[in-house]
Amino acid sequence: MRVLVPDTSVIVDGRLTQYLESLGEKVKVVVPEAVIAEIEHQANEGKAIGHVGLEELKKLRKMAEDGKILLEFHGERPELWQIKKAKAGEIDNMVREVARELNGTLITGDQIQRDIAIAKGIDVIYLTVKKEVKHRLEDFFDEHTMSVHLKAGVKPLAKKGKPGEWRLVPIRDELLTDKELEEIADDIVERAKRDSESFIELDEPGATVVQLRNYRIVIAKPPFADRIEITAVRPITKLSIEDYSLSEKLLKRLTEKAEGILIAGAPGEGKSTFAQALAEYYASLGKIVKTMEKPRDLQVNEEITQYTALSGRMDKTGDILLLLRPDYTIFDEMRKTSDFKIYADLRLAGVGMIGVVHATKPIDAIQRFIGRVELGMIPQIVDTVIFIKAGDVAKVLSLEYKVKVPSGMTEEDLARPVIEVRDFESGELEYEIYTYGEEISVVPVKKKEKPPALKLAERKLKQEIKKFLPDIYAEIELVSPHKAVIYADEYDIPAIIGKKGKRINELERHLGISIDVKSFEEKVQEEPKEKISVEVEEKKKYFVLRVSPDFRGKPVKFYAENNYIFTATPSRKGLIKVNKNTPIGREIKRVLEEGKEIWASA
Repeated sequence: MRVLVPDTSVIVDGRLTQYLESLGEKVKVVVPEAVIAEIEHQANEGKAIGHVGLEELKKLRKMAEDGKILLEFHGERPELWQIKKAKAGEIDNMVREVARELNGTLITGDQIQRDIAIAKGIDVIYLTVKKEVKHRLEDFFDEHTMSVHLKAGVKPLAKKGKPGEWRLVPIRDELLTDKELEEIADDIVERAKRDSESFIELDEPGATVVQLRNYRIVIAKPPFADRIEITAVRPITKLSIEDYSLSEKLLKRLTEKAEGILIAGAPGEGKSTFAQALAEYYASLGKIVKTMEKPRDLQVNEEITQYTALSGRMDKTGDILLLLRPDYTIFDEMRKTSDFKIYADLRLAGVGMIGVVHATKPIDAIQRFIGRVELGMIPQIVDTVIFIKAGDVAKVLSLEYKVKVPSGMTEEDLARPVIEVRDFESGELEYEIYTYGEEISVVPVKKKEKPPALKLAERKLKQEIKKFLPDIYAEIELVSPHKAVIYADEYDIPAIIGKKGKRINELERHLGISIDVKSFEEKVQEEPKEKISVEVEEKKKYFVLRVSPDFRGKPVKFYAENNYIFTATPSRKGLIKVNKNTPIGREIKRVLEEGKEIWASA
């Protein structure tokens, strides 16, 4: 009777039982005590591979009871240090010695074990047979499924749709059982060990993380979870940079200037998909691109090398990349303080960095660096933030370092280093980051709605000024409770001021506030503008100005070439009607007769 001596590799992945079932003869299977000890140690530590091995040993016992094989155990039990050195070959050596002693045939699925056995003259059989199971993880996916969520005692659920528009739907009405999920989990672990393109990222008591081809899988078991649960995520969309319809301005920045990029967004919005597209775009430009991922789940071209945590530590991976000096590195899923410090170190060393971070607002991505690196270093580390929402680029921020008086402060001696955060496309200043006292402040500087009391005062002010200036068209802005600005045409300003300032002084005394007088041209120069096209239609009694409905309900300023005309709020359809007999109507008529272009700015 032939004697077969299996090692751990063929027991834990089910290849041994499958091979024995296919044999047409009865054989003696001798399991070395070293193998039993290794499987027991893994199971005691809560590792999934250990529990799989125990199930296979129980199957061998059942085959022996059914008379299909003879089952024996042989050899010495290894000491703890030998078990811990299993990866160094201690257990494999003990298994080979059992095969040699019994003059048996070694059964293995490990190529190194096979080659050493051949070198030592030990008869060996190398198994590559795959185990078949009733259900596999892939059976729960279809072309529209991004992720599946399997938990014992619950219906299997799948997240389907497109980025930003997912919906969670049940896959079947039948509840999942512990046994069914155990089989699926065992199959995942076994295939990950055999497949050269798959690997087990983490195997801790109660938690196993597996990258099975393009599936990122988390297996949770008691005591870590209340019941066995499997969550698997798979990318369903792969886009190129052209699919995002980026503006020429942004594409030019990404190509020529941006080297410290953060890709931010909420989970499931498409951050990693954009990161993949950007990585392949840089690779297409002849750049050397690497990735840092844990786990490695970006779907990129073969010329882009994907690195994971070296010996479980991303800082060691960063050290390797500092030696390699790639043009760009994609750092996927930055969460811990150490991740942000690694990003900063690589960036300051001259490596172009693209970091992927979770954030519900674009500014949150920058705030993740505050307190982790020196404030003044942030603009050198991060120059561009790309916020992804519903699978598209929703907003882009740029950073610049200046020494200035922060917005809202007036005293010159309050000047300090300030990080300006601007909307990249419009150039509008949105946030300022600076030190105030001992605290770091992130201050929004967008124009806010005026307080009701200030609005009421502004309305009253307009009424009073109109009494003093009944024949002059002017705009009044109350900039503070003690100061107002009157904007008017250049030729009307002398009439507002009066002889030797008599009229404006009288107005100031009457209202009890300070008043500046400026021309509409000065106002135009003060305000950054993006041109909005305007269609003008002349009716019998009024002019109709039409802008895009996107600007409905928002104040819009109208200009004739570089001269300001008026401000109005478009209707739901983007229309403004101006009576011809009003000063504004007469001005529009004059502008049109002179052949000047009328345009607008929001």
